[in-house]
Amino acid sequence: MSEQDFLSQEQVDALLQRAYAQAPQPEGEMPSLNEMEADVLGEIGNISMGSAATALSEILGHKVTITTPRVEITTPEDLFSSFQVPYVIVTVEYTGGLVGSNLLIIRVTDAAVIADLMMGGGGKPAEELTEIGLSAVAEAMNQMIGSAATAMSSMFGRAVTISPPRVAVFRDQEETGEARRYYPWAPDDQVAVVHFRLTVNDLLDSELIQVVPVEVARQEAELLLRPAAQEAPPAPPASAPPDSPPQDPDAAVPAPAGETEPAARPAGPRNLDLLLDIPLEVSVIIGRTRRPIRDVLNLVPGSVVELDKLVEEPVEILVNGTLVAEGEVVVVNENFGVRITKIVDPSERLKYLR
Repeated sequence: MSEQDFLSQEQVDALLQRAYAQAPQPEGEMPSLNEMEADVLGEIGNISMGSAATALSEILGHKVTITTPRVEITTPEDLFSSFQVPYVIVTVEYTGGLVGSNLLIIRVTDAAVIADLMMGGGGKPAEELTEIGLSAVAEAMNQMIGSAATAMSSMFGRAVTISPPRVAVFRDQEETGEARRYYPWAPDDQVAVVHFRLTVNDLLDSELIQVVPVEVARQEAELLLRPAAQEAPPAPPASAPPDSPPQDPDAAVPAPAGETEPAARPAGPRNLDLLLDIPLEVSVIIGRTRRPIRDVLNLVPGSVVELDKLVEEPVEILVNGTLVAEGEVVVVNENFGVRITKIVDPSERLKYLR
C-alpha cells in the first residue's frame, strides 16, 4: 500500500470533527450525547476519577480503586426515583474552565465506612451517618473532586476550578419535591449519569455515581476532541513587506543543496499528548503485615515489625495502586531507589485493572 492510500492527520481530524458536529439526533427529542461524546465522557471520568482515587487512598491509608465507568442519559426525576434511600449527595459548581453543576452520589452506609476510616476506625459499616461523619465525608469528597479537577485541567489544557462541595443526605423518597432540593435542574432536563465501581481494599465494594447536565458533558467532550479550536490563531508579522506572501510557521523550508530535507513537523496536537502531563502516584511495597490494635498501640521507638517478604524477594512497584513491575531496592547517592527487574505482563496488568 502506497503512502497516497493513507489519510493525512488533517483529513483524520476533519472527519472526526465532522462526525462530532453532524451526529444525528432523533427528531422531536431533546438533544442528547452521540456515541463519540459518551465514549469521551467515560474516558474523562475514568482518568479524573483515577486521580480522585489516589487522593482518597492517601486520606484513608487504604488502596482505593474507582473503575469501569458506564454512561447513560436520563432525567433527574427518573434518576432519583430509582434510588433506594438514604443516599449522600455532594453538589459541586464549576467556577472556571467549565460552566455548570456536578453531583456525586453514594449510599449512606458506604459513606459511613469512608467516614469511619478517616476518623481512624476499621471501616465498620453503620446504618446512620452522624454530623461528624458527614463532615468527614465532605472533606474526602473535597479532596477527591479537587484532584479530579486538576486531572481535567491537564487534559483540557485550561484551568478547571470548582466551588467547595455541599453535602446533604437524601432520606425521604416519598416526600413531595424532596429530591428537587438536591439538583439545580428541571426534573425533565437531560443529564449524563456516569456509574463507577468504588472499592476500598476488602472493606468496601460500592457504586459511585456522577451526574452532569448534557450541556456540561458536551463541553467536556468538545474540549478534548477539539483542543486546537480553543487556541487563538497567531497574529501575522507586523514587519512583513507588502508584496511578500504571508509566512506560514509550519511551512516546509527548502533544504540547502546537498542536505537531506528534515521530516515535516506534526500538524496539531495528538490526543495522546493531552494525557502525558497527568500526575500518577508511584508506590513501592516492600512488604505487608496485619496486627491487632493491641500490638499497634504497644509500638515504641525501636520496635521491629516483621513483614511477609523474605530479604531476597522482589518488591512490588505500583502506579495508582496497580501493580506494573517488580524490582530490588538499591542506594543511589545516599537515597533509596528501586531497580526494575521485571515488567508485569500486559495481560496480568489488565487483570489487576479489572
